[in-house]
Amino acid sequence: MTTLSFSRRFLIAAVAGATLLGHAAFASDSHRTAAPAGAEVYFIQPQAGESLSSPVIVKFGLRGMGVAPAGVEKEKTGHHHLLIDIDLEDYDSPIPADENHRHFGGGQTETSVELPPGTHTLQLLVGDHNHIPHQAPVQSEKITITVK
Repeated sequence: MTTLSFSRRFLIAAVAGATLLGHAAFASDSHRTAAPAGAEVYFIQPQAGESLSSPVIVKFGLRGMGVAPAGVEKEKTGHHHLLIDIDLEDYDSPIPADENHRHFGGGQTETSVELPPGTHTLQLLVGDHNHIPHQAPVQSEKITITVK
């Protein structure tokens, strides 16, 4: 049986640990789809600062990538999500589906949203076939509108 010196065992342990950390870091990002370079999502309608009546018509714009329905894995595509009065806090998990996180997994590019009177924030976010934001996220600026 061969015995290794302390320094040799330390070196082997350090290399093994670095390798495992590298694989762990890779694994944690491997589920996020890469965003196409220069891709951007934006509001065609409404515009920031507008005062509107409900229902609010929202039209989505997208450059540098295409739209594909949820569940369809196709390179350089995704589908729209509308965030209403909320910030997304977890970009590594599927986007929640509720009144503040609206999904357009059918590939829709516009919607009509009932909002109560008052000030509201809207933000668009593109998700991949699994509703997970791309790496880096393809998201619009957050806009503020007023509903009369």
